Amino acid sequence: MQKKQNKKQGERLTALLPYLIALASGILMGLTVAPVGAWFLAWIAIVPLWVLVVTSAKSKNQFPPAFLWGIGFHGVALFWITGIHPMTWLGVPWLPSLAITLFCWGFISVLGGLFLTIWAAVMVRLGGQKPWLRILIGTAVWCGLESLWSAGPLWWSSLAYTQSPHNLVIVHLGQLSGPNTVTAAIVAVNGLIAEGWTNRRGTEGAERISSVSSAPRRFVNKYLATATGLLITLHLIGFILYSRPIAQPPEAALKVGIIQGNIPNRLLRSSEGFRRAQENYTNGYLTLANQGVDAVLTPEGALPIFQRNLLETALVAAVKEKGVVAWIGAFGERGDSYTISLFTFNPKGEIVSRYDKSKLVPLGEYIPFEGILGGLVQRLSPLDAHQVAGSANQLFDTPFGRAIASICYESAFPEQFRRQAAAGGQFILSSSNDAHYTASMPFQHHAQDIMRAIESDRWSARATNTGYSAFVDPHGRTLWMSGYNTYETHAETIYRRQTQTLYVRWGDWLTPLLLISSGGAWLVIRGRKKFTNVGNP
Repeated sequence: MQKKQNKKQGERLTALLPYLIALASGILMGLTVAPVGAWFLAWIAIVPLWVLVVTSAKSKNQFPPAFLWGIGFHGVALFWITGIHPMTWLGVPWLPSLAITLFCWGFISVLGGLFLTIWAAVMVRLGGQKPWLRILIGTAVWCGLESLWSAGPLWWSSLAYTQSPHNLVIVHLGQLSGPNTVTAAIVAVNGLIAEGWTNRRGTEGAERISSVSSAPRRFVNKYLATATGLLITLHLIGFILYSRPIAQPPEAALKVGIIQGNIPNRLLRSSEGFRRAQENYTNGYLTLANQGVDAVLTPEGALPIFQRNLLETALVAAVKEKGVVAWIGAFGERGDSYTISLFTFNPKGEIVSRYDKSKLVPLGEYIPFEGILGGLVQRLSPLDAHQVAGSANQLFDTPFGRAIASICYESAFPEQFRRQAAAGGQFILSSSNDAHYTASMPFQHHAQDIMRAIESDRWSARATNTGYSAFVDPHGRTLWMSGYNTYETHAETIYRRQTQTLYVRWGDWLTPLLLISSGGAWLVIRGRKKFTNVGNP
């Protein structure tokens, strides 16, 4: 009787094991980003899932493991979302705040699981028994799904950002065809290792046969050898791109100052918060102006007031006094609605350009399922008006030439930067407020900005409310980074550039190429099978 019970328990554990392995490997991928930053795990974390999907194809049990892998990765990588709780300072009671936070975190994790389920289904159904076709299709479909997901409003955790900021060499592949180049590299290497593992038995058998022959030979697992060669080759290509010198002509120099005001979001609605904002940003501006900067950059919503009230502030009065250009984060107006905007003030204290945030944060800046949640949650802005997104095709001209502007969440969308670089943007101005999330989020945000600087081959100045503010060169090297939850000012010289990477010129050409190639290969193999079946009735 005891033996039967032990056998049943063993069978249950065996049945459960694939799901546990899939979840664990997804969690490993989630550990590649901040706060852990174990970037090297990305090159092996998909292997267990791939093996499970391929080996369980006949039993049709590959989809739940894929779903759990997606939940593990996105759930861990985006755990910082939970930092928005509690939202009591927004008037949301503690328990509803917890429920809303868990819903948002769970929804994005489940969405990641659904995308992985689609990936597994397509790869297995179309890849069949051909390992090389599975690798090609698996890589193409993963890149295609990431492109599809990034076209929507809920995008952040690409496979590519697992390598930033630690493996800048491989991130340079983004100059060729954007972040999907790095994603394709990670998936292909994982796929080759996985196929090498699943085909190891055939190799072991061949080695046993050769061991009894008169002329013994050593058999090499071709998939593992190819994975090693591909990994080395990709890093060599990245190193060549990383090693190119950066021209720094004096006439292109621009000394930019950054102010990190360190105003907690819970104070934004209060008169005390606005008083501190006025004081911190005005004093910071004066300090930087006295250091001889050409311009000063402030964070998103540095002064939480409408455009029409900006001219009355002490900060704009200081601009008129010192005559140093300022980029000030505040709120623009559009009819009865408002935008989160970045304004350029010329040396006379006049607004000469404006950029409106076009990618709004779900829950933070607009309410998903507003009919259900709208009565419980107010936006993270201190204003009561309705917020709207800016146009997708904006240009941001400044007294120093055209800039590439980004406000907070837009850092996750490479096409925003590519389009502006192709239109003549010469340097990046990133203005953000990450104060309402846990500490790992600002570091992930910095990692996103590093990728955008490399892909566009531009210098980047990044100002945030509470950290991490930074300056980044076109190779993704951080020249300076602020502390966290600190008030700071810093000045650095950046350089305007007009170069265009292959990605800036052509966009993401690799993903369509992979999809067309894999689809063509599948059609050829299917056609051959049909021809063979007809010829051999």
